[in-house]
Amino acid sequence: MKQLDCFRLYDKRTTTNTGTPVADDVNSLKGGDRGPSLLEDFIMREKITHFDHERIPERIVHARGSGAHGYFECYQNFSDLTKANFLSEQGKTTPVFVRFSTVQGPRGSADTVRDVRGFAVKFYTDEGNYDFVGNNMPVFFIQDAMQFPDFVHAVKMEPDREIPTGASAHDTFWDFVSLKTEASHMVMWLMSDRAIPISLRHMQGFGVHTFRLINAQGQQKFCKFIWKPLSGACSLVWDECQKLAGKDADYNRGRLWEDIENGDYPQWELGIQLIDSTDTPFDILDATKLIPEEKCQFIPLGRMTLNRNPDNFFSETEQVAFCPSHLVPGIDFTDDPLLQGRLFSYLDTQISRLGGPNFNEIPINRPICPFMNNQRDGIHRQTINPNKASYFPNSINPDGVPVESPHGFTTFPEHMKWSKTRHRSESFNDHFSQSAMFWNSMSPIEKEHIVKAFTFELSKVKRRHIQERVVNQLLVNVDLDLAHRVSKNLGIEITNRNPVHKIELAKSPALSQLNLLSGDIKSRKVAILLSDGVSKQEVDYFSQELCKLGACCKLIAPTLSPVKTSSNETITPDTTMIGSPSILFDAVVVPRQGDNIQSNGVFKHYILEAYNHLKPILLSDCFRVFLEKLELSPDHGLIIYKNATHDFKSFTTAMASHRIYSRESKTLYIPA
Repeated sequence: MKQLDCFRLYDKRTTTNTGTPVADDVNSLKGGDRGPSLLEDFIMREKITHFDHERIPERIVHARGSGAHGYFECYQNFSDLTKANFLSEQGKTTPVFVRFSTVQGPRGSADTVRDVRGFAVKFYTDEGNYDFVGNNMPVFFIQDAMQFPDFVHAVKMEPDREIPTGASAHDTFWDFVSLKTEASHMVMWLMSDRAIPISLRHMQGFGVHTFRLINAQGQQKFCKFIWKPLSGACSLVWDECQKLAGKDADYNRGRLWEDIENGDYPQWELGIQLIDSTDTPFDILDATKLIPEEKCQFIPLGRMTLNRNPDNFFSETEQVAFCPSHLVPGIDFTDDPLLQGRLFSYLDTQISRLGGPNFNEIPINRPICPFMNNQRDGIHRQTINPNKASYFPNSINPDGVPVESPHGFTTFPEHMKWSKTRHRSESFNDHFSQSAMFWNSMSPIEKEHIVKAFTFELSKVKRRHIQERVVNQLLVNVDLDLAHRVSKNLGIEITNRNPVHKIELAKSPALSQLNLLSGDIKSRKVAILLSDGVSKQEVDYFSQELCKLGACCKLIAPTLSPVKTSSNETITPDTTMIGSPSILFDAVVVPRQGDNIQSNGVFKHYILEAYNHLKPILLSDCFRVFLEKLELSPDHGLIIYKNATHDFKSFTTAMASHRIYSRESKTLYIPA
């Protein structure tokens, strides 16, 4: 009994698992303040190794995912920038597999929670697999991988209750980020509409870290990678997210699958920002910072199209293994301390999750080019090696294979001079200037959503001192107006009257999603509501015209029974109003029809909900009295028509603007 009791006696000191006291649990061991992380850092390796193996077989983070096959087409020859083969020729196509994911929740969680989204692309190039392992936000919560386990432990479900699932609205998350002010920039992104995308095809993707491009002459340039969706970037509203989580937890997954099956292929443009480290006041190795596009031009490299769904979810989407360390010649790492830790962590995790070192032989992970080395055996080995010698050099195999390649991957020969240290560079110390830039770059409606998001999240926090710290130590230092608006909603007194000094940065219009709309209605989902007496001519007109513009229409009725039209024909609906509520659609059309539908409670709710979620609605003038009874006033997105063709253009223009935000103050719910 005494022996068991000794495991319950905890010292206040942090130690390794073997009892060695830890002097610094925040910074990894590096060669100089800004140098590379060192392999001898047994403290970081033990901490991350234990973290990597906490869950089997589900991913620890990014467990809830969706995948698709496709291809990347290069725009031109970029060999002046990089010797990467897949960027070497105009029109060159490279197969890809993409996995989108949420971060916090397990596999069974909902798609539409407020969260960061993973955006990972596996390029099957002629020179091996290249894994782009990024997110839909350009920055991260922490600067050093040493604290990645701490961050994930904080954002995950609280260990005593195993709740909440797939959400950051709880004490441990806000406790951590309010104590780690370097997280302030990422928290602003998380509380913005970027954290609740309307669909996967409407997300941007970012490599987060600064990388190197190296050409055949050995010349290097620093760069950041960005994916831009050709469908534009836009989001749900919070009330809609919550309802979708209950009514269709697979909403984003299903929408991606359906679009591909329908031949409406999602597309993104891959581009880079070439960075001169002297052009920015921030350290380009700091993963909590971005480079505004207005200061550093976006250079398009090519286009990715997703055109095939997986044949088997487990074999492909679940078993696909992404590692930032999977590079091809022409792309190289930097000394970003968060990236350096990821290079170890991802590989270590795959070994545990997929049962050994041969995970690369699973079909979805296998390169399409020939591969050969002297690695042998291990669990789940599939390759049959006929060579007698499994070492290098050898004189037994024909030509001594495998041999080194003169054109193989080489690390950029960066000159270094440093001392071993666990310090963090002073150039990483500015935690609020870019947070303020993000806030100032938002439109008034986006700012209001951020305030409501902070209010919702912090209202779930049980410990008052954490709420007060978020307001006084985080938000006050970002922006006083933001802090006052949130503090008023929470009944918290602002006691910090001396915000930290920040660099005054210009607004970046590229950060506001209202500037990132596609300008068209391609891929938009439209519900056309039917009942007996409906005008078949108008149903056909709306369906055909919307489809011409790239939208996807569904005919929806109170039941699945055939609907009798005003011309005594019948129309078979695709689904029902209860089975396909308005939250599944981007807009609603109600053609001319009989009066019976106006007394239907489900129909009333359908229109009210679409209105409250700021969606464009087009109705026949026979519904004018119906709208008056519901106290809904026409606006530029709630359009009443007399002639089907007369106001159709106004409706599609409203659809292209995504949401009718001017309506938000009139709605019957408070969006967060």
